[in-house]
Amino acid sequence: MLMEAQSAYRTIKVQPQETGFGAEVTGLDLARPLAAEVLAEVKAAWAAHAVLAFPDQPLTLDQLEAFTLQMGPFGADPFIKPMPGRPNVLELRREPDEKATNFGAGWHSDWSFQPEPPSATILRSEVTPPVGGDTLFCDAARAYEALSPTMQAMLAPLQAIHSAARPYGTKGIFASETAGRTMQIITSPEAEKTERHPLVRTHPVTGRKALYVSPVYTVGIEGLAEPEAEAILGFLFKHLTQEAFIYRHRWRPGMVLMWDNRCTMHFAEGGYDGHLRLMHRTTVAGEVPA
Repeated sequence: MLMEAQSAYRTIKVQPQETGFGAEVTGLDLARPLAAEVLAEVKAAWAAHAVLAFPDQPLTLDQLEAFTLQMGPFGADPFIKPMPGRPNVLELRREPDEKATNFGAGWHSDWSFQPEPPSATILRSEVTPPVGGDTLFCDAARAYEALSPTMQAMLAPLQAIHSAARPYGTKGIFASETAGRTMQIITSPEAEKTERHPLVRTHPVTGRKALYVSPVYTVGIEGLAEPEAEAILGFLFKHLTQEAFIYRHRWRPGMVLMWDNRCTMHFAEGGYDGHLRLMHRTTVAGEVPA
């Protein structure tokens, strides 16, 4: 797989994980505008592997924003206060003495409750703790393909109901937490709105189908009673997070990570209490799921 993958690229080096889900990309400088051929190969690698890591990329915030815009327009980031003067950059900061749960500690696809959820999330490590802090990703396309044809046929017409109420609603997790937090979370009644998306989503570039649900944001299935929806979603959440579908990303300082929200879920691990962790994050606008 590695030889086949690398033979497809002329300007960059792509080293995939053994499963093909996730890859490290070298041989380019994200601090400069990418030539058309390089950008096309980055997008091709992203479509093929869903999660791309770019090591040793000492980007300024201006350069991070510029790279993001090469992938597409900025996405909208609700419920978290952005950096001053940078409405499209979130600072994910956890101080050494913080006791609150680390941000992102639940399986999710970013902002899936939006009418047009972001296609990509881009995250750059500024300060990486010496322990903990891995980000786990699950391959929702391979998880779908592993289901029986009968299960695939049953899921095909279903519409999943997404909402930000559980984390960001007025009675959600962040509204009720008592420990101090450096990041400024905005809880709001707006988070209690719902959006319907196909439970099985077709990727607009690759055409692959993927399960498009998550424990954090999927709250039901249209037309099903709550116990029925819970049974199906509970099975799918357990299925998606099997070890066979997981890529564990271990951070290094100065690394840029880009993932595809249309065919993955992710989970931010803790385990770094007593250490500073600092990241900067942008999102790329997406399309209406189909």
